[in-house]
Amino acid sequence: MSIRGLKKKQPKTFKVKIITVDAEMEFSCEMKWKGKDLFDLVCRALGLRETWFFGLQYTMKGICTWLKMDKKVLDQEIPKEDPISFHFLAKFYPEKVEEELLQEITQHLFFLQVKKQILDEEIYCSPEATVLLASYAVQAKYGDYDPNFHEPGFLAHDELLPKRVLRQYQLTAEMWEEKITAWYAEHRGIARDEAEMNYLKIAQDLEMYGVNYFPIAQNKNHTDLLLGVDAKGIHIYSINNRFSPNKSFEWSAIRNISYSEKELTIKPLDKKAEVFKFFSSQLKVNKLILQLCIGNHDLFMRRRKVDSIEIQQMKAQAREEKARKKMENQRLAREKQLREEAERAKEELERRLFQLEDEARQANEALLRSQEAAELLAEKAQIAEEEAKLLAQNAAEAEQERQRLEITALKTKEEKRLMEQKMREAELIAVKLVKESDRRAKEAEHLKQDLHEAREAERKAKQKLLDITKLNYPHMVKYPQSLPTDRDANFDKGSIKLDLKDIDLKRLSFEIERERLDYLEKSKKFEDRLKELKSEILALKLEEKQSGLYSHWNEVLGSLDRSIGNTPSWMKTFETGDSLDINLQRPFPAYSLNTTSSWPCTNKIQHTVPVVKSSFEANSLVANSVGTGTRKQIIKTVKMAFSVDFI
Repeated sequence: MSIRGLKKKQPKTFKVKIITVDAEMEFSCEMKWKGKDLFDLVCRALGLRETWFFGLQYTMKGICTWLKMDKKVLDQEIPKEDPISFHFLAKFYPEKVEEELLQEITQHLFFLQVKKQILDEEIYCSPEATVLLASYAVQAKYGDYDPNFHEPGFLAHDELLPKRVLRQYQLTAEMWEEKITAWYAEHRGIARDEAEMNYLKIAQDLEMYGVNYFPIAQNKNHTDLLLGVDAKGIHIYSINNRFSPNKSFEWSAIRNISYSEKELTIKPLDKKAEVFKFFSSQLKVNKLILQLCIGNHDLFMRRRKVDSIEIQQMKAQAREEKARKKMENQRLAREKQLREEAERAKEELERRLFQLEDEARQANEALLRSQEAAELLAEKAQIAEEEAKLLAQNAAEAEQERQRLEITALKTKEEKRLMEQKMREAELIAVKLVKESDRRAKEAEHLKQDLHEAREAERKAKQKLLDITKLNYPHMVKYPQSLPTDRDANFDKGSIKLDLKDIDLKRLSFEIERERLDYLEKSKKFEDRLKELKSEILALKLEEKQSGLYSHWNEVLGSLDRSIGNTPSWMKTFETGDSLDINLQRPFPAYSLNTTSSWPCTNKIQHTVPVVKSSFEANSLVANSVGTGTRKQIIKTVKMAFSVDFI
């Protein structure tokens, strides 16, 4: 056969697009195919055996119409488009989904269609029921809830609630998701087909489930009623209430349904009952109502008859499939449980391993720290031992120092006591010297007065001697000044006998000389005593440099200065110059007196009587210095002895 012959024998086809609830399919149909041929092709493609629930729907002039199975596809009033679109939908609804829906694909298609009708508000559902249905839908789609996997926001792109419910409650998407997730977490362990079946079992109890509504009127002019056709019968509703029918005709109570143009008649089985007549908007609507009534009535009668062999096989297969799935689900649940337990055990072991590793790491770190601490403690122990030795040594040295200081303190106290005693003795000596100086001053005053008297007597004697000389030696009158200075003159040739009163002058000079020698001897003894005290004080100061005796000596010296400072006015004349020292160092004038001789000299021993004016002035100064100069010298020596700084 030629290629041209093959081309002639190939039938003509047209394209058809089938739209299911969750998918789209395209087929090539022959021109002579009837509606049943196309429907069977779609059912085979879907693997659907429960075909009596479904049909192919298309929209023509705003009216949804079902494709007739016994007529050719192209002979029906279908849209003229390429490809021709048909919707594969459930045309009839079962009374009890759990008993009548045998195949899983049938359940799935019904689930998707009912879910879409609820979301599109074709079936009214309360907000609480919508949340529960949404939780079953999520369980069917995502499986068991896992908080680690299903994080907040995983339902953001899913349409689960009608817009009416979202508008009715002013809740955020996060709040709705929280409510749905709360129910969703309770469906753990439910398989997908079970979740869809639970969804349908809840939905079949809704008032608008499986009802097809058509507007009708009791007369030709007004449309004031709704006619609803479902699996249980025909219901008449008011235009504003689709939930509670005003009147219902069950399939078992209907004898006949017929239409004539726009008029539709329902004849009850009871002949005495009133025949219900109503009018529809178009003839096509009456035809559609009649088709739905016939199909639902057939299914109603079919449910009440004995199942055919095909249905029995399908139910047996469905039971076997359910049992197999149940066992499979149980096995999967067991495996899942075992796997979860194994995972938990693994996680526990891993956690324990991590914990042990962490404990081992911490133990190693603690060991290292303990070793470091031990080394540090050893070093600290060594340092502490050295410090202890050093402290012991320091303690011993401190104890020795304390003992030395105690001994030194005892010595210092004893020396202080001795020094105070010596100071008291020095003060007593100074007081005695001051008293002695006062006594000497008084004696000096007496001696001065006596000296004055002696001078006056000397002057008188000189005058008398001159007078006698003038009488006996007139030639010597011319040279009166040579007599006092010429001590070697020879008076043997003409000695002059002095008056007996000159003996008083000699006696006075002798007493003055004796007093001077006694005073010099006492001053020398006192100076020696002061030197001894000064040497002892210096020795004590060198031994105790840090003692507090300095203030005591200052107080003693201050008291001594105050005591010495109260000197008579006649002593202050010697404080500004060095005349006191000079006078102390200058000896008294030497008088060569012979106590055995008399005046005039009988033994011819020459006596030189110095009568020079300067000699008498010196004697006067010495007389004035007796007692007073020595007293000042004592004060200066004591001050020098006690004013040395402590170093």
